[in-house]
Amino acid sequence: MGLEMKEMLATMPQVGCVQWIGLRPGRGEPVVVVEQAEATLSSGLEGDRFSGGEGAKRQVTLIQREHIDAVRQILGRDSLEANLLRRNIVVSGINLQALKEKHFQIGDAVLYGTGNCPPCSQMEKALGPGGYNAMRGHGGITARVVTPGTIHVNSEVKMTCENPDD
Repeated sequence: MGLEMKEMLATMPQVGCVQWIGLRPGRGEPVVVVEQAEATLSSGLEGDRFSGGEGAKRQVTLIQREHIDAVRQILGRDSLEANLLRRNIVVSGINLQALKEKHFQIGDAVLYGTGNCPPCSQMEKALGPGGYNAMRGHGGITARVVTPGTIHVNSEVKMTCENPDD
């Protein structure tokens, strides 16, 4: 007999890794690439304009390195820089969709996956014709900070059993 669906959804043996961190200081301003960021309850990632305030659903945006590669291939490019996608954190080795509506640890911080992060119309400008459609289904997830902490490039990303109050 196989695992029940609830058990399967709660099982995540894979551990991911932070590959890249970027902060968006202001509307239309270039993304600032950093080696570490402070995740706070009130501002999401310090220095990022999309904090939304305490408890906001979109304090942090995450995307999979594997999905950046898929978008690159769809667009027929040799390379694709993460800063063009305007997400905060690029991870590899873990399925971000499985972290929606789950608590997960990333570095010293605990985040809660709040939903999908669909592309915006700026992707057409940033990536060229077809950029928006290339990103559809590959935009990553949004999250809110549950436990503050430092996130570094190379930090582990893993589902946690911790269930702080939502």
